[in-house]
Amino acid sequence: MTDLNRAISRRDALRTLTAGAALPLLPGTLFGQEKTPSKSVEPKRVAGIASVYQHNSHADVILGKIFDGWEQDGGPGPALKIVSLYVDQFPQRDLARGLAEKHGIPICSSIREALTLGSDKLAVDGVISVGEHGSYPYNDKEQHLYPRRRFFSEIAETMQSCGQVVPVFNDKSLSTVWEDAKWVYDRAKQLNIPLMAGSSLPTTFRKPDATVPPGSPIEEVISIGYGQLCSYGFHAVEILQTFAERRNGAETGIEWVQSLTGDAMWDAVDSGEVSSELLDAALAHVPTVKRGKLRELDPKKSALFRFQYRDGVKGAVFMLQGYAAGVSVACRVRGQDEPFALQIEERYEPRFPHFAYLLKGVERMVHTGKPSWPVERTLLTGGILDRALTSRFEGGKRIETPELAISYKPADVSYAPHFRLGADART
Repeated sequence: MTDLNRAISRRDALRTLTAGAALPLLPGTLFGQEKTPSKSVEPKRVAGIASVYQHNSHADVILGKIFDGWEQDGGPGPALKIVSLYVDQFPQRDLARGLAEKHGIPICSSIREALTLGSDKLAVDGVISVGEHGSYPYNDKEQHLYPRRRFFSEIAETMQSCGQVVPVFNDKSLSTVWEDAKWVYDRAKQLNIPLMAGSSLPTTFRKPDATVPPGSPIEEVISIGYGQLCSYGFHAVEILQTFAERRNGAETGIEWVQSLTGDAMWDAVDSGEVSSELLDAALAHVPTVKRGKLRELDPKKSALFRFQYRDGVKGAVFMLQGYAAGVSVACRVRGQDEPFALQIEERYEPRFPHFAYLLKGVERMVHTGKPSWPVERTLLTGGILDRALTSRFEGGKRIETPELAISYKPADVSYAPHFRLGADART
């Protein structure tokens, strides 16, 4: 751990203890005693909207923790109660019908019915929309066209007709296509709908357990990702954005984006356009599958997404399918001798706990009516990824992005294990 890592980790620990939050969890204890729910908070009613509900789908590991507890073992869970479901597709291994029967709730024929339960008013305090997984087409840019805009359009139309709004959480990006994502954002603003979205990784465990404080003089940020460029690229870009937004001056938006593949991505490193020191620091913290040489990865499955922020800070995401088996991030902070670097941990037992911490942020939003982190982070993340995939489709062309001049201030939201799952949902 670098001196910066140590200093920030100690500072956060003191802040956590002063606030009365839980101590970091020991290996093997996962949620420990912190999963005891608050007895003073009544559960809020939510509608679950899902593209598909199968074992270990996003709907399962998000909504399932409301049905069956944080660990999905029948134990305590969030102060939320699912009162209705809308499911878009029912494949062979569907779980939705069995869960609806078990918990005595309807599977509705429309999103409007799920929000109103057949009345002319909203019957829920919040909506969780999970447009991930299922049989949906890809476009020429290899973007998976999940029905997130359609889902939100019907949610918003229902709220407008009822003359009421409640908080909405949208899993992952607002849409894989920029124009649709911007439409969702603008529609929510038009109707004053509290909207939150994003990946589960910003709230998950970090190794080492550290962060950079707001206002840090960050000069360059690199993240490493794995898997398919659209679906998994979103996680890697949003992790980078979670750190980049904490720089001095906060977020100002993106000036340009470019995608490079094959020799071109490594030429950018060798020429110094992308820091080899930061790349090495990120590589030192990422788990690998080591099935091939780093510089000989399949150019159809690997890529470098380069972009520059409007204030001159550099960003780079290396998607290393066939080499990386996880996600890491590295930052250059002015005045520090060594890069700040860490691994973003994805734990799989019990039942993908990083989604529990994502859900904790959703629980807080539904109870307070205020997003736990800014939706602008996810809007900008989706815009970067869309433009990177557009650049890739156009042969690596650098794309100017005046539409991504998105400014916002980061929320000082906790991440696991500081994010107490059993804490009062309103705080």
